Parts: sequence; structure tokens; C-alpha cells
Amino acid sequence: MLKKAVASFGKKLIRRRRVDLCSQETKLARCLSTLDLIALGVGSTLGAGVYVLSGEVAKDQAGPAIVICFFIAAVSSVLAGLCYAEFGARVPKAGSAYLYSYVTVGEIWAFTTGWNLILSYMIGTASVARAWSSTFDHIIGGHISSFFQNHTSLHLENVLAEYPDFFALSLVLLLTGLLSFGVSESALVNKIFTAINLLVLSFVIVAGCVKGDVKNWSLSEADFQNRSDKFMEPGNKAGFFGKGGFFPFGFQGILSGAATCFYAFVGFDCIATTGEEARNPQRSIPVGIIVSLLICFVAYFGVSASLTLMVPYFLVNKESPLPDAFKSVGWEPARYVVAIGSLCALSTSLLGSMFPMPRVIYAMAEDGLLFRFLFRVHSRTKTPLVATVVSGIIAALMAFLFELKDLVNLMSIGTLLAYSLVAVCVLILRYQPEMISNSRDLEMLEVNGSEEEKVIMNRAAGHSRTALKKLTLRSLFSPEADTPTHLSGRIVYISSTVISIMITALCGILAQKGVALLEGDIGCIVACVVLLVISLFFTIVIWRQPESKAQLSFKVPGLPLLPLFSILVNVYLMMQLDAGTWVRFAVWMAIGFAIYFGYGIQHSQEGEAARQYSAAVTKPLNSASSDMSQDREI
Repeated sequence: MLKKAVASFGKKLIRRRRVDLCSQETKLARCLSTLDLIALGVGSTLGAGVYVLSGEVAKDQAGPAIVICFFIAAVSSVLAGLCYAEFGARVPKAGSAYLYSYVTVGEIWAFTTGWNLILSYMIGTASVARAWSSTFDHIIGGHISSFFQNHTSLHLENVLAEYPDFFALSLVLLLTGLLSFGVSESALVNKIFTAINLLVLSFVIVAGCVKGDVKNWSLSEADFQNRSDKFMEPGNKAGFFGKGGFFPFGFQGILSGAATCFYAFVGFDCIATTGEEARNPQRSIPVGIIVSLLICFVAYFGVSASLTLMVPYFLVNKESPLPDAFKSVGWEPARYVVAIGSLCALSTSLLGSMFPMPRVIYAMAEDGLLFRFLFRVHSRTKTPLVATVVSGIIAALMAFLFELKDLVNLMSIGTLLAYSLVAVCVLILRYQPEMISNSRDLEMLEVNGSEEEKVIMNRAAGHSRTALKKLTLRSLFSPEADTPTHLSGRIVYISSTVISIMITALCGILAQKGVALLEGDIGCIVACVVLLVISLFFTIVIWRQPESKAQLSFKVPGLPLLPLFSILVNVYLMMQLDAGTWVRFAVWMAIGFAIYFGYGIQHSQEGEAARQYSAAVTKPLNSASSDMSQDREI
């Protein structure tokens, strides 16, 4: 009895969402064009980091080779973007990585993903709002912060911010109202701010080409001595010079800089939450993701190149790199242009954090994993009103009271976990047999359908039973069928799980024992070799299995290598996070699991559908048994 109960509980955790792809019905407004999605992706990804991050990486990590750092980071981000693009074409519904995980690997992983995405978007919204407030305050001379520090100081160090940020609170509430008012209106505002931001960045890139000096990419130690004295203000010291040239900090500096630059491309995944609001999601979502990432790469590449051409990398001001660079070339008034661009970038970044947050909450509430009242949609605006208002108020209060510095790394866990799971899901789904239909209504054909429909179902079931043969060594490397079967799908599922475990262990060794590995520690080397050999074996097994022939508007090329490399990058970056971040992650997940096991697992729509299906199957069987009993009595 206990064994049966445990098995039943385990099946609830891994039950998967069935999506009706035949139906385009939605309670949300389908009004977003491909251009809207591109603008949303660019606005979310190309935030204030483009005005600051390039200075930090150039001075401390890579020098002029920062352009290569952004190239490596862009390639890594595009791998994740390709996986999102295929799922956007395959499952064009609201929910992003949450829904993709639900469809592929089950309910508990979906809830984990969705719960962490909610936290990531809330922290992102609050931190960007405070950054907007701080930037605006800096432009006008610090009058806002001075006033609130003098009149409303909180005096709770390490718990709350120095002072409550009324400006950030008002900004989040204002944008919450805008998002509640309508999607098309929000998209219009986002396009305007994104266009201004791109114009400012274009000006920066052109200015770098005009006023830059190519010699700044090949500086020697003599240049360091001469130019630091010439350009540095009295009392300041030039930064560490490195080896000079284009690669002053070597290959290690490029890798370190690329890891930092990777986070500059985070944000494009908000496009994947528009599946029920895009006019043609199966085409627009893949195009929007890929094009927005390409635009962001060109912008980051161009700005970092311009910066290092205008100013020697060791003289870059990390706090305000672009205004200081224009000052050094005699274009000091250009700093006002940069200020306008940074405020527009922060505005679009803020919208990009706030837009997907209620859509993930809406999708989880629709599935019953979060409270159902969050599923309500306004009849006129066709927006998830309750989810938008609730999430907006919570994010506004976080921006109002907290500094958020210690919580920002939690954003990375949520995002990287989502990226990793989407890559795993693409890998698994590509090798699964095709369903007759994804519609839940058609699942009832076997019970209520016509004789002809029952014949089709029985044939499909017979094919499945035939395909589910015994596992042999031959089936691992030379499967008989040229299309996916249940056996080949199960092989890929297990192989993907094993590879994911091996990659996690390998990244753990690289993160914790990287120095020992470089010094030739035999134990570390043997462990890494074993993990790589096991991963290679199961990668070959996946490669030998037949792929699905389903026609999609976009497919990830180079399976299984591209998704696996994406998983490797994401897991490695997760392993770089400190222990405190993982403790906070554990606390947040404990709260989430309390909600899931206390509410979600009982109210899951998939669980309800399974119960209805079971009742529909049992009823005819009971009737038949009753008839047989009556016949015996007669």
C-alpha cells in the first residue's frame, strides 16, 4: 500500500502539461508584431549595462580584447536563444521556460523554474528602478538622495536601504499602471525608448570611429608611463597595466571578461512569454529572439570598441566610462546625450523586467500551481490584471525599502537555471515520438469517440507497444526505426539526465578545484577525464537516435552538441556564485515548495484532467460489470 502511495505521489511530481496546439484561443490580446517583440528583446537586454559594463571589463579584465569577450558571450547567449527560439515555435503559449519545462520534464521542475523566474523578475524590477532613481539623482546633482537621507533615514544597516526610495516606488507603480492599461500601449512606449537608446549608442559608436586612435589597441609599457601622467587627474593612479597590447591580461582575462559579459545578454527570454499576445507567435518569437540578440551584440561590440579606441584601457573611469571618454577627447557636452541614453536604457530594461513577470504568474495560476485569483484577465484591456498589479506592488515595495545588492545574484540562479532546463528540454523533445494530437479533448476519443476514431487510437497504441522493445546494446547505437519510438525517446531522456549530472559534477570541480587542475593535480585530472568520457559516450548515444521529422518554423541546428554546450556554460556560471547566494536560493525554494505542496499539487489542472479521464474510463467499465452481473442473475 505504501509503495503504491509513493509511486502515485512520484507520478504527480513528473506529470507533464499537454498543450492544445490546434487552438489559438486565448484570454489575452493578440496584438504584438514581430517588430514589437524585437523592440521588447532589445530593450530588456540592452540596459544600462552597455553604458557601464564595458568600462569595468575593459579596465580590470580584458583591455581592448573586450570586443572578443562580448563575441564569446554573445555566442554563448545565442545558444540559449536558439533553444528558446525552437520552443517558441513548438509551444507558442505564455509562460516561457516554465511552460517549456512543464511540457517536457514535469510539474515539479516547471514549478521550480517558474518560481525562480518570478523572483528574478521581481529583483530585476526593483534593482533597475533604484538604478533609474540613482542615475536621475546623479544628473540633477544628488538633491533627491540628500533630501531623503536628511529627513527619512531608516538607520537599519545591512537590513534596509539607507533611505526609502519614493522615486523608485513611484516609477514602478507608474509602469504597473501602464502595463495594466494595455499591451499595445506598453509596446509603443518601449519602442520609443528603445529607438532613442539605439540612436544614442549609434552616436557613441560613430564618435569612437571619428575620435578614436587605433594605437590605443597596441599600447606598450612606455605608453603606459607617458599617457598615465598626461591624462590622469592629480591624486589619481592609473590602473594595473597588464602585459600591454591587444590582450593585456591574457587568455584568462578574456575568459573572465566573457563570463561577466554573458550577463549583459540576459533579458531576451522575456520574448518567450508573449506566446499568447503575439499575432504569429510561431514565427515572431524565433525571429524576435535571434534578431534582438544580434542587435545587442552589435551595440555592445561597437560601444566597447569605441571606448577603448578613445581612451587607453588603463585610464577608463569605471564609474562613468563614456562621459569621461568624451571629456578626454574634447567632446564633454556629449555626456548629456549619454545621460539621456542611459535613462532610456534603464526605462526599457525596467519594462523588460516587469512585462514577463505577470505572464509567468498568469501561466502558473492558469495551471493551478499558484492561486487561481492571479489568473484573472481584464475584460477590456485583455491583460493579466491581478497578476500585474500584485507583482508590481511587491516589486515597488522592494525597490522602496531594500538596497538589493545581496539579492541580485539570485537573479542569476533563476535565469541560468531556466536557460539550462530549456536546453535540456529541446534535447529531449527533438527525439520523442510525435503525438496524434496535443489536444486534451482528443484524449477522450478512446472513451467517447466513434468506432473509426477508436480504431486510430488502437493502431497508435499498438504501434507504441511494438516500439517499446527491450533495451539492447544495438538499440543504443543502431536503432531499427528511422523515426523516434518510445524506446528511443526513453534512451534520450535517460542519457540527457546522465549527461546533465556529469556536466554539473564537472563544473563543480572546475569551479572549486580549478587552480589544482591547472597545477596538475592527478585526482582532479582523472575525475574530469572520467566525467568527460561518460558524457561523450551518452552524447554519441543521443546522436545515434532518430530525430523527429516534425515541421517547425525554427529548429536548433547541431543537435546534440549545441544544447549540451549551452548547459555546460550555464551550469559553470551557476557554480561561480557564492555560498550565501545558494543559501538564499534554498530559503526562497522552501517558501515555494510550501506553496506547491500545500496548494499547487492538489489544484493542478493536469491532475484534475487525469482524475476526469480516470472517471470517464472507469464509468463504462463499471456499467459493463453491472450488466454482466444482471445477466448472471437472469
